[in-house]
Amino acid sequence: MAEDRDDRDDDEGLEPPPQTEERDRELSGDEDIEKECLKLYADIEKGFSDQWDRGNAQMDYWDIYNCLLGPKQFYSGNSKIFLPIVHDAINARKTRFVNQIFPQSGKHIDVTASEDKPTALMSLLEFYIRKARLRTNAIPSLVRNGDVEGQYNLYIRWARNQRHVAMRVKKRHKVDDVEIDGEEYDDIVEQTIVHQYPVVEVIADADVLVLPQTANSIEEAIDQGGSVTIVRRWSKTKIRQLIRDGEIDKEAGQELLRTMNHKQKHQVPNKSSNLTHAAGIQISEGKAMALAYETWTTLKVEGERRICRAFFGGEPPLLGCKLNPYWCDKIPLLSSPVEKVQGAFKGMSKLKFVETIQYAANDAVNEGMDSAAYALLPIIMTDPEKNPRVGSMVLNVAAVWQTSPKDTQFAQFPQLWKEAFAIVGSCKDQIFQTMGINPAMMPQQATAPGKKPNQAQIANEQQVDILTTADAVTSLEGEILTPMLQWFVWMDHQFRDDDLLIPSFGELGVQIAMDRIEPVQMDRRFEFRWFGVEQARNQQQMQMQMAGLNMLKGIPPQMFPGYRIQLAPVIANFVENVFGPRLAPRVFEDIRKQLTLEADFENKILAAGMPMEVHPLDNDAEHLQAHMQEFQQNGDLTGFLREHMMRHQMQMQQKQQAQMAAQQGAMQQPPQPQGAGGPGPRQGAATQAPRGNQLPPGAVPRDQMALGPPRVRGAA
Repeated sequence: MAEDRDDRDDDEGLEPPPQTEERDRELSGDEDIEKECLKLYADIEKGFSDQWDRGNAQMDYWDIYNCLLGPKQFYSGNSKIFLPIVHDAINARKTRFVNQIFPQSGKHIDVTASEDKPTALMSLLEFYIRKARLRTNAIPSLVRNGDVEGQYNLYIRWARNQRHVAMRVKKRHKVDDVEIDGEEYDDIVEQTIVHQYPVVEVIADADVLVLPQTANSIEEAIDQGGSVTIVRRWSKTKIRQLIRDGEIDKEAGQELLRTMNHKQKHQVPNKSSNLTHAAGIQISEGKAMALAYETWTTLKVEGERRICRAFFGGEPPLLGCKLNPYWCDKIPLLSSPVEKVQGAFKGMSKLKFVETIQYAANDAVNEGMDSAAYALLPIIMTDPEKNPRVGSMVLNVAAVWQTSPKDTQFAQFPQLWKEAFAIVGSCKDQIFQTMGINPAMMPQQATAPGKKPNQAQIANEQQVDILTTADAVTSLEGEILTPMLQWFVWMDHQFRDDDLLIPSFGELGVQIAMDRIEPVQMDRRFEFRWFGVEQARNQQQMQMQMAGLNMLKGIPPQMFPGYRIQLAPVIANFVENVFGPRLAPRVFEDIRKQLTLEADFENKILAAGMPMEVHPLDNDAEHLQAHMQEFQQNGDLTGFLREHMMRHQMQMQQKQQAQMAAQQGAMQQPPQPQGAGGPGPRQGAATQAPRGNQLPPGAVPRDQMALGPPRVRGAA
C-alpha cells in the first residue's frame, strides 16, 4: 500500500514519460503474442508455488527480527520474553555496512573515461544519490533485507512530479504592452516546477521470481528464454492511473476493477502486511487489493526476439504487453544473493543457521525468569504439630510470629536463572560468530570482570572488522551499487530534457548541459564504479602515500631519463581523500576554473533557489546593474539575489580599501631586500612527531600495514 501511495504522489496527473512510437505500441492484441504470454503465465504461477516454502520461511525470519514469539518456541510458561540477539546482530551489520558504503568524505563515485573525468556528470550522480535518499532510506533497508532474506532486490524507476508555486513580483503599468514609468505594484505570479529524478525501490524476495531458478544472473535467465517477475499489489486508484497512462489495456483494466477481491493477496506471502502488523498498524480487511505480475521476458515481435514487459492479473490474465520502455533495453531489477550458492539464483538467509539457536536462547531465558520468581521468595518450613498458629504467620513489615524459632526454618529455592543466563550467553556468542559479528561492531560490548581487552586486542579486532566488512560489502558494491549508477545515467539520458542546476562538489554552481550520449556509447565512453567501499578500505594506505610523496620529491631528474614527475594528480587525490570532495577544491584550487560567470547566468542560479558566492574577478558594477534589473522584473522569492547583491557591494568596498592601503604602503615603507627573513617557520618545515619516531595518535602501526614490510627490531 505504501508503494501505491508513492506512485500516486510521483506520477498521478502528469503526462507519461516520453516514449518512442514503437516501444509504446500495445502488443496484447496479437494472437501469437497473447498465446505465448498465457503459456508464460502458467509457468509463473507454478514458479511462485515452488518457492512458497521459501517465502513462508522468510516470514518466520522477519518474526525473529521483529522479536515476535511464535509457535516454534518449545517452552510455554509465565514469562514471555524474546531476546533481541538476532535483531541486534542484523542492526550491527547494517550500521557497519552502510557506514562503509557511504564514507564520511562524501565521495561515492569514480569514473573511468577515455578523456578527462566528466566532473559535471559525477556531480549529477551525486545529486541523484541524495535525491533518491540512498543513505537514509534505500540502502539500510536493502542491507537488512539481504541478511533476513538472503537476497538483495532493488528496482529502479524514474519519477516525475510537479508543484504549482506562487511568488510576489514587482510590475509596472502597461499600455499596449509598453511599460509606463511610475509607481510599481505587487503582483502574484504562478509557476509550475517539474521535478524529475530516479527512485529506487527495495523489493521483498518473496515478490521476485526468476525463471529458470538455476540461472546465475537476470541477463542469463533472459538469454535462456526465461522471465523475471515482480509481484505488484494495486489499489483501485493505482489501476485507474495505469489505465490513463496506457500501461495496461483499458478493457482489461476495467474488468480487473470489477472482479478484484481481497482474497488474492493470500496467493503470495505478503511481507509488507506482516511488517505493518509488527509495527502495531492494523490494515482494514475490507479494502480490496489486486495482485498482479509485472513480467519481463523475450517475445517474438515481427519476426525478432525482443525484451517485453507484460502485466498479468484478473480474468483474462493478460492486462497489457509492450516492448521494453527503456532505451538501454535492460531490465530495471538488480538482484544478487548475499552469498552465492552454486546452481541457484537466490541465496540463503543468514537467519537460517541461527534460527534454532535464537529459539533456544528464548526458552532458556523464559525458564530462568520463571525460576527467578521463585528464587526471590524464601521457602518457610514449620512443624504444624508444634506450631498450631500457622495461620498467623503472615509476611509483613514488623510482623510477629508466635512460634519457636527451632520449629520454623527458611530455605532458598535453587537459583537456576544463573545457569539459564549462562546458556543465553553461549547462544549469543554462537549467533554472533555465525553471522560474522565482530566485537568492534557492537556499540557496547560486555566483558567479564578482570578481563578487559588490552590495546593490542582492540586493534586486532578493529583490523579484522575492517577486512571482513570490506569483503562482505564488495558483493553489494559490484552487483547492486555500480549497476545502479549506470541506470541513473541511462534514465537521465532518456527522460530529462531540461538543463539542471546542481551544486558541483560544493562549488559555486554549474549549469549541467548533459552530454547526449549515444546509446551505443554508454558502455564505452564512461565506466562508473561505486567508490565508497574502496575508499574506506584504503584509509591506511594514505600514510604510505604521504611517505611516498616525500620520497618522490627528493629523487633527482637524472635518475629517471625520459620521464617526468607530475605530482599534481597525486596531490589532488591525496587532498580529496583527506578533506573530502567538497572541501578539497577550496584547499587545492584548480586555476583553470578561475573564470567568472556571466551575470545573466548567475540570475538563473539564484532564481533556482541556490546560493551564489561572488567571484574575485567579477566586474561588480556591471553585475550589480544586471542583478538590479532582474530584481525589478521578477523579484526575489528566496532572498538569495539580495544577499548576492550585498556581497558584490562588500567586495567593491574591500577592493577599494585594499587598493588604497597598497598605495599608502608603497609610499611609506622602503623596499625589503631580497631574501629577508621574517616571522614564521622556514620553508619546508614539517610538524614533528610527539616523541622520537612515535606515530601520531590514530595512525596504523607500521608492522600492521597490509601493504608495507614488517618493521625490523632495531631499524631506524
